[in-house]
Amino acid sequence: MSAAALRPGSPVAFLFTGQGAQYPGMTARLYRESPTYRRHLDEASEALLPYTGESVSTLLLTGDARVHLTGFTQPALFAVGYALAQTVLEQEVRPGAVLGYSNGEYAAACVSGALSLADAARLVALRGSMMQGLPVGGGMLKVLAGRAEVQRLVDAERTVGIGGVNGPGEIVLSGELAALARIGGALRERGLTVVPVQVSHGFHSPLMEPVVTGFARGAIRVGGRVPRLAFYSTVRGRRLVGEPLDGPYWTEHISAPVRFSEAAAAMVRDGYGHLVEIGPRPALTRLVSRLGVAEQVRSCGNPVHDAESGVAELDRLVSEVLQRTGEPLAPLGDQVREPQAV
Repeated sequence: MSAAALRPGSPVAFLFTGQGAQYPGMTARLYRESPTYRRHLDEASEALLPYTGESVSTLLLTGDARVHLTGFTQPALFAVGYALAQTVLEQEVRPGAVLGYSNGEYAAACVSGALSLADAARLVALRGSMMQGLPVGGGMLKVLAGRAEVQRLVDAERTVGIGGVNGPGEIVLSGELAALARIGGALRERGLTVVPVQVSHGFHSPLMEPVVTGFARGAIRVGGRVPRLAFYSTVRGRRLVGEPLDGPYWTEHISAPVRFSEAAAAMVRDGYGHLVEIGPRPALTRLVSRLGVAEQVRSCGNPVHDAESGVAELDRLVSEVLQRTGEPLAPLGDQVREPQAV
């Protein structure tokens, strides 16, 4: 993204969804209807192709169920996040801050100017392929409870960790399936709600340790920079200040818990009250609504809700954001057109 597209003083924040939001055919209608989105998705797909071996664009357009395989899931979600963000940016919605949930941080890093598309594509493809190669037998559980209510059970299982903190009353546990079953059973006996998360592995858990060294060797060559926008890290649970998104950061990212609630609350408290969720369906804006800062959120929206979302939904979101933030309405100009012959 060019420096001209950055607007550090904007009250708008882009929130990038992570793994679990994917589904076959995601954004296929928008791809058909929007030349801008099509161009950027194909750009990301081309950057990923040397590592995925297959076109992400084709994977999405054909509704291929392999989008649920981690080796494809992570590159596909990155491509969708990158393309959606660039499409919204071209319609004059400029963020002052970005936040990504887990894998969503890669697209956030691109928008913030910390990673080039080429570097982000290489890293996210490497991450996905290495995690896909891990043995089966891992998973994740969403628990409607505070961290203190689950910590003792987690500490008793060496193959389980806190995978994420979504809010004061929502924790994600991650690790070996058998150990998760024991924890889940104990929590259900206490009357707590426990919901399995649709993932292929136990991400952000001790089970990720086997890929850390190999990933670190690949990531060390990436010249990650200090973000040029306010970057609310879900690794650190706060805004980064003068800290580069370099190889060591992305290596730490693999096993660290996703500290979403801390990062999102800090972002809203800092004045970023207009939230635009960038992903294939809503997830993060709902989590923000449950935080203690929800009353400070002035607006939130999603350009894509499901497989049938197209240009009309995108244009409606852009128009609403520009009106609410007091920006002049730019010509949306992303009308339905047939693909151009190349």
